[in-house]
Amino acid sequence: MKSNILLVDDEVSVLKALQRSLIDEDLDVYVAECAAEGLKLIEQHKFKVVVSDERMPDMCGSEFLSIISLQHPEVVRITLTGQASIEAAMTAVNQGEIYRFLLKPWNDTELTLAIRSAIEKYDLEMKNRKLLSLIRNQALKLEQIEKKHPGLTNIDRGEDGSFMLKELNDDEVAKIMKECRVEIPKEE
Repeated sequence: MKSNILLVDDEVSVLKALQRSLIDEDLDVYVAECAAEGLKLIEQHKFKVVVSDERMPDMCGSEFLSIISLQHPEVVRITLTGQASIEAAMTAVNQGEIYRFLLKPWNDTELTLAIRSAIEKYDLEMKNRKLLSLIRNQALKLEQIEKKHPGLTNIDRGEDGSFMLKELNDDEVAKIMKECRVEIPKEE
């Protein structure tokens, strides 16, 4: 599945050059000529990465990326600028929580690798969020089981680090499996 990315720059020639740089990538590339247009697009589409110019007439890139950071914190943000002042870099990083800061003229390989890395970061963070949600749900289920069967989730360890489980009789095992909606295998 292709990843959506958004490129924002007030210079059409820069947008076209960026698109050419990424033509061989498996991406759906959207472009905006100003921050306001970029904000509209981000409400209409789900983006993994936004690459924004820092100096634009309607809104500076760090302000634009800061808004995205607040509204869509999962989106990975990259600043691309021809004005490489320390102050601009610090503002972009601090306000927009920038993942990368690239200079114009950019190196196509560096740009491509930065975007690939940003997409990988996005994908990993989404997987982590799903896993965290799963862990929280499982912890809640364990808590509920513990309330019904006090002491069941207390597990001791042996000297070698192995888990030492309390012996349960067949009826206790069947009851717990039924509560957990685990199908009990039938004997043949």
